[in-house]
Amino acid sequence: MEATLDYQSESERTESKAGVMTKAELVDEVARVVQLTKKQAETIVNIVFDSIVESLRAGQKIELRGFGSFRLRSRKSRTGRNPKTGEKVEVPSKKIPYFKPGKELKELINRAVGGSTSSDTQTGTE
Repeated sequence: MEATLDYQSESERTESKAGVMTKAELVDEVARVVQLTKKQAETIVNIVFDSIVESLRAGQKIELRGFGSFRLRSRKSRTGRNPKTGEKVEVPSKKIPYFKPGKELKELINRAVGGSTSSDTQTGTE
């Protein structure tokens, strides 16, 4: 997995505006690395995203070894407040997609930034 993540130089990684990679930039990167047209790369990226969404809709957990897993978490219904009026509002129960990074991904990220070891990392994804 490391080889697939280390194909960019450090300066190329930081060129993206405000540290955010957009879907269009992801498509460009896939096209460049795999030497496909942008249209072909866009199709591949869309298939991956659509597959994740459809699996979650079907209630399935998606596990990508070394990368992480996607799953749904249920939120109970509750009484909230309208911030403008202060009026009570019933918020219905819902399902929320959740990503849990894998151990290898956390280690690669922390090694890249010279950060902490895997024993003291937190997911921080909630």
